[in-house]
Amino acid sequence: MINRRHLLTTLLGGAAAAAVSRAGAQTSRMTAYGFSFAGLKGDEIRLADYAGKPILVVNTASQCGYTPQYAGLQELWTELKDRGLMIIGVPSNDFGNQEPGGPHEIDDIAHGRFGISFPIAAKTVVKGPNAHPFYKWAAEARPRDLPRWNFHKYLVGRDGYLADVFASDVEPMDTRVKTAVARSISAA
Repeated sequence: MINRRHLLTTLLGGAAAAAVSRAGAQTSRMTAYGFSFAGLKGDEIRLADYAGKPILVVNTASQCGYTPQYAGLQELWTELKDRGLMIIGVPSNDFGNQEPGGPHEIDDIAHGRFGISFPIAAKTVVKGPNAHPFYKWAAEARPRDLPRWNFHKYLVGRDGYLADVFASDVEPMDTRVKTAVARSISAA
């Protein structure tokens, strides 16, 4: 004889598991386009505004040995922006306290010294429990590729998912970065 209580428990448990599975799939389907950053000048940098374009998100710092990479980021931006690339600089003081200044000091370095013309966010936390939601999302998607220092680069593909990750020591004009960006630009 069939135990009705056991049958009901099994059916309800299966339905609950399916609901949890659907909820997990919805979370994993979230793209980078669901995030935005406060802009350096008080505006909002919405990644959704760049949907369908590859986006290179780089945590930056003004007093870092890698700060000269701003020049390479600007060169990459100048070369590929007309083909669809977006670059967003995200100043962070998380590594070595190398971004201690406020918006004016960050602006002086990024725009004044390096002539940056791509969007720069306001100072942002990129690691740990207080990290910006984009960085938490990226950490969940690529847990082995977390920022370990300034100028860590996440490449978001045209589909809104992480396409590649580059450590701080990989220069923006490195062949690996340019190849990954070109591949993302040409992706259907």
